[in-house]
Amino acid sequence: MCDAVNIREVAALGINLMGFIFYPKSPRYFYSKEGNEAMLRLLPLKKVGVFVDAPKSEIQAMAIRLNLDYLQLHGNESPEDCRALCRLGFSLIKAFSIASEADLDRTKDYEDYVDYFLFDTKCSTFGGSGRSFDWSLLSAYHCKTPFLLSGGIALSSLEAIYGFRHPAFAGVDLNSGFETAPGVKNVQQLREFVELIRNKQ
Repeated sequence: MCDAVNIREVAALGINLMGFIFYPKSPRYFYSKEGNEAMLRLLPLKKVGVFVDAPKSEIQAMAIRLNLDYLQLHGNESPEDCRALCRLGFSLIKAFSIASEADLDRTKDYEDYVDYFLFDTKCSTFGGSGRSFDWSLLSAYHCKTPFLLSGGIALSSLEAIYGFRHPAFAGVDLNSGFETAPGVKNVQQLREFVELIRNKQ
């Protein structure tokens, strides 16, 4: 999210978390618009700052200044990087790109330091592909850390979400499947998705 009006509209839907990208190369970079920082500090929901291989000092400073609730690490951050941030008292989400069961093996080294894993579709660039991966691969995931599903999720994904079962499944990450432009969400489609999910529970 990077447009102040759109951020307020989506926040009003009663979602659980909202992500803000602090990776300058991303078209969804939070600081692409002026005036966002003051608004973000006052936002009445849990805020996730998304970072890609950023220095620990930069992450720490941003998290404190903007009162971030979670740090999502979307690059090649090591277990040691996560341990250092965890010891500073931050709540972490670590993203992993998934194309095979072997990709899930890496999560074991991070389990003691993160609150959630985020499983996304493997692609050649940071920031996702807008495509879904084969969720059946997650039957090989046996860690206790809960995970979020990401990658191309849209209104058309509802039946697949309803049918997905895993004891560690905690939620879904909604991004490009609901965008009208990078960082700008279709509020009506999000509202419909949220209402349908909640009515199903």
